[in-house]
Amino acid sequence: MADQLSLQGSETSRGGQSRTFVRHFPVPPEAIWPILSDTARFNEAAKLPKHTIEEIPQDDGSVQYIGRARIGPFSLSWDDKPVNWVANRWFRHCREMRNGPLRYLCAQLKLVREGEGCRADYTVEAAPANVLGRLMLATRFFSATQNMFMGLADEAERFATGASPTPFQYRAPPVEPTVRERVDRLVERIEASKRGHGLARRLADYVLQSQEVDLIRVRPLSLARDWDASPQKLIELCLESARAGLLSLRWDLLCPRCRVGKAAVEALDELPEGAHCDTCNISYDRDFSRNVEVAFAPAPNVRPIEAGEYCLFGPMSTPHIWVQLTLASGAREVVEVDPPPGPYRARTLEPGPEFDFEIGGGAASGIVLDAESIRAESLSQGGTIVLENRSGRSKTIIVEELHWVRDALTADRVTTMQAFRDLFSDQVLRPGDEVSVGRVTLMFTDLRGSTALYTDIGDAAAYHLVREHFAFLARIVRSHGGAVVKTIGDAIMAAFSDPADALRAALEAQREVGAFNRSEGGQNLVIKLGLHEGPCIAVTLNGRLDYFGTSVNMAARLQAQSRGDDVVLSKEIFANPAIGALLDGMAVSEESIHLKGFAEPVSFCRLIV
Repeated sequence: MADQLSLQGSETSRGGQSRTFVRHFPVPPEAIWPILSDTARFNEAAKLPKHTIEEIPQDDGSVQYIGRARIGPFSLSWDDKPVNWVANRWFRHCREMRNGPLRYLCAQLKLVREGEGCRADYTVEAAPANVLGRLMLATRFFSATQNMFMGLADEAERFATGASPTPFQYRAPPVEPTVRERVDRLVERIEASKRGHGLARRLADYVLQSQEVDLIRVRPLSLARDWDASPQKLIELCLESARAGLLSLRWDLLCPRCRVGKAAVEALDELPEGAHCDTCNISYDRDFSRNVEVAFAPAPNVRPIEAGEYCLFGPMSTPHIWVQLTLASGAREVVEVDPPPGPYRARTLEPGPEFDFEIGGGAASGIVLDAESIRAESLSQGGTIVLENRSGRSKTIIVEELHWVRDALTADRVTTMQAFRDLFSDQVLRPGDEVSVGRVTLMFTDLRGSTALYTDIGDAAAYHLVREHFAFLARIVRSHGGAVVKTIGDAIMAAFSDPADALRAALEAQREVGAFNRSEGGQNLVIKLGLHEGPCIAVTLNGRLDYFGTSVNMAARLQAQSRGDDVVLSKEIFANPAIGALLDGMAVSEESIHLKGFAEPVSFCRLIV
């Protein structure tokens, strides 16, 4: 075990007492930070009770957070202050108590690099409010806190070094025999569906044994990364598990600022047109591509999750935020931080201006907040950010990654999956409702010379062949993460969330159509294919989710330009960097033509397969 030391602290400037507990780790700060800064997980592992948070918007646009919990014999309430932190460096969380034995309570973690390892300084500050509080601080309060921290730090080290599969030891609630039997039957049913992918038992054990913080929002994309599994397989697994009754499915309307769901419904036809985030004190609309997320949780009759929070404000509750710092008016702070390259945003926790910028190997410096704007006065390649508040009052400045959606299964993605449309065909928008979809890739196909086909081989044989061709295309679309939206005569309309997946499906269809023809007795079906990516609207038509708009019309018109044995791409897809590798060695011709419904000539690319 690494060395550990308890440092006695003197009285604080606020009349309280502080103690710092030191723990050395053989791993760097970035390996320990995600564990020890996950305050919700930490508090649950420490067996602290859940609490509720009341958010009260203030006239100046800020929000007051009032926490309430019962701890032992005390019914406590407090003002919860926004946590301050710099990722991989430190965090500080304070509560101003409204009643009980303490006047205030603060916890701070600081990580310091030491060669290949690091040192963690965990500081606890508290001030008594009465005689009982003075007695608490004079007896076991700090020693109990030390024992708790050191014990959890030992567990964190075992996880960070690979000696333990979980961050903290956790004893899940006992499972009744009838529940376990039901779960066993559900596992068999899920695997029998072919959408379990051999992972249904692992998911069931995860639901029964994991900490509650992992189960409040089960995200398939996060599980796929943690389990080193295919994202598509994990999404299909969770969808099938929700249909079977192991999980429940809901739609969260995420706040565009804090990324927390502020409205949740169980069915698409209940999805509100917008929501209000009390935390950020803003109202916002919905967009399938940006802020409507499909999330899962254990079915209540499998494992009920008690309402409440272990910690609402911890750094790992919003891991896309690298810096969150409250500055008094006129304050200037230099923080050391090394975020990865990519797009970032500077904003305030309170409603106000935003500023987007790129980090290309270093960090932005000179981020200045005034009464009307937030901006970067200069950019550097150093590992520091200089924050300055010239706004005239205290503000909490945030620097966050814009790649926050990597673990969010957004509605535009799940509704373009065949598994969702097969299992949840009843999940549609209410009549007359329409939702924006920021980006979707649409594929239209048709059979060349299908009218002659009916004449040549007869109606019955032609109908059978067309139906088999639909199944052939649907299999390819499904295998590449897309969904068949509808069939129109001898044509199909399919949707994909990823243009590269759509192109892979189109190329496979053209390359395999010869084998399909041979399997059908040597027929000569020729498929015309067109692809386009763009915004549209989602609606309910004929009892299913459908898409309308200019992008849909463009995809259909481009399909009409296909001659068969080729794939016609819009310039939007051709210019997408994600598909460049798919075009290597292919014959590509660039063309332009006037299309019906479009005023200007439309440029497109033809791939000869």
